[in-house]
Amino acid sequence: MPEHLTPLEPGSLAGKTALVTGSSRGIGADTVRYFAQAGANVVINFRNKAPRAEKLAAELRGLGVQALVVGADLTDPDSVAALFAEVQRAFGSLDILVLNASGGMESGMAEDYALILNRDAQVRVLENALPLMTEGARVVFVTSHQAHFIRTTPTMPEYEPVARSKRAGEDALRELIPELTERGIGLTVVSGDMIEGTITATLLERANPGAIASRREDAGKLYNVAEFAAEVARAALDPVPADNTRLVGDTGSFVAE
Repeated sequence: MPEHLTPLEPGSLAGKTALVTGSSRGIGADTVRYFAQAGANVVINFRNKAPRAEKLAAELRGLGVQALVVGADLTDPDSVAALFAEVQRAFGSLDILVLNASGGMESGMAEDYALILNRDAQVRVLENALPLMTEGARVVFVTSHQAHFIRTTPTMPEYEPVARSKRAGEDALRELIPELTERGIGLTVVSGDMIEGTITATLLERANPGAIASRREDAGKLYNVAEFAAEVARAALDPVPADNTRLVGDTGSFVAE
């Protein structure tokens, strides 16, 4: 990752605690790194990449912040409850929750796995986090243009079930905005174009060779992991947009509802 990418003001998150789901690698890892650079204590969550998560935690502790590593299967209610019990024990409260973990293109999963992970689990994680979040706390949901605009703009057939499940998750979270607003908690949906170097991009490329190059040509530029993670991190501090949506990258090929 380019060392010079420090999107948040140093010290701007001093004394705060941030949890990023799926943060042992990729966008999640860079997002959690940016929060730590800004002085936040962080919770690194992973499903099955413990050594990678521990290595990242050691790096971030070198910045002088606390880094808690907690493995959890977000589709398992008991596992999610245990995750937040750990956060409460370690920090007592939570200021930033980034819902980054998603999936559905893995092979050998049940037919409804994408919906369980990308909708049900997202809502469950937020509901478990709420008792730890106070006024001024922020929630960020990470999605893609392919999912955000799926009702009006078709996507690749290989990705459609995931896109629909991600949009269902976004809709379910948006339904909670009135309750969040009442508690003084802001929600921002960050939607990005295809991101170079992500697992999803790799799987799509495998299923549909040339897909990434074709999208890059249409868009003019695709963000890489570090650049997109910087936008996700900023969304946790910037004012919540009026429509609760932060669009990253070209949207010219997508039709708004």
